[in-house]
Amino acid sequence: MIFVSGGTGLLGAHLLFQLTENSVSIRAIYRSDEKLKQTERLFQYYDPDNGAQRFASIDWIKGNILDIPFLEEVMEGCSYVYHCAALVSFHRRDFNTLIRVNREGTANMVNVALGKNVVKFCHVSSTAAIGGSEGDLIDEKTPWKNTPTTSGYSVSKYSAEKEVWRAIEEGLNAVIVNPCVIVGAGNWNDSSLTLFRTLNKGVSFYPPGSNATVDARDVAEIMIRLMDSDISAERFLCIGSNQSFQTLMEEIAEQLNVKKPTRKASRFMVNSARRILYFFFLFSSRRSSMTKETVNSLFGNRKYDNSKIRKALDFKFRSLEASVGNAIKGRIH
Repeated sequence: MIFVSGGTGLLGAHLLFQLTENSVSIRAIYRSDEKLKQTERLFQYYDPDNGAQRFASIDWIKGNILDIPFLEEVMEGCSYVYHCAALVSFHRRDFNTLIRVNREGTANMVNVALGKNVVKFCHVSSTAAIGGSEGDLIDEKTPWKNTPTTSGYSVSKYSAEKEVWRAIEEGLNAVIVNPCVIVGAGNWNDSSLTLFRTLNKGVSFYPPGSNATVDARDVAEIMIRLMDSDISAERFLCIGSNQSFQTLMEEIAEQLNVKKPTRKASRFMVNSARRILYFFFLFSSRRSSMTKETVNSLFGNRKYDNSKIRKALDFKFRSLEASVGNAIKGRIH
């Protein structure tokens, strides 16, 4: 029996789809009925003939990773555990919730896994749990540092990863993956895919920074192959390609057949927009997605080394063009 947390997230859904290619028993937990329906539509996108049947073959159970008795019950009899559940937020007011869900939730997962004597555990971390300065080629050994500009999300993911390393010391057979910005078929209102929705409406400016992207299908495949291997107590960066935000946005705009952004945004301009949006959202129930942390990321430059996983699995990542094309074709409403 395979157990998956966060099964309706962008990565979790892609992982489950790939896992259902084989005749294995799968149990997955979820929190939102709406996200569950979106995941079923994702299965049907990738497999129009058998997607619904593959989705129904999963033992879906509603619950969350903060409920220890619940985890002890649903993880019973499971040999392999994939921990994909996490909260992503760059709002400072969410810091305590981030720590509770990401660090404490991960501690619950590994503690129960240890108690159930699972065969192997895969933890989805993030590049946010790895350090690095501008100009560096960042790899798995680059130390994480807590600086005045470090986001609460980064603190929570680093803390969560420490819980996994602690469990490894206590005997848990585990591997860790550290994906960058994940791109894949899904709802454009969620996570990194909101960039597609924004560009589809038309954008004139691009930020001057850079980051890395990776295809959700590639990360899912890497996770499965690592779990099927003898590799243990290792972390692996999952990086499809490093590029500037300008290059990324131009590729998306070209495939959407909309006008490409042509003007470089200044930090003053973006900070002014952030303050205006903050004031506007004070009068609504929604929150602006633009925070000081997201502004810093738009002007930062990070470059990551994916050679460790490429050599370990002889793995070849999909191109940025292919990843963007799939995210556009596979838009889920």
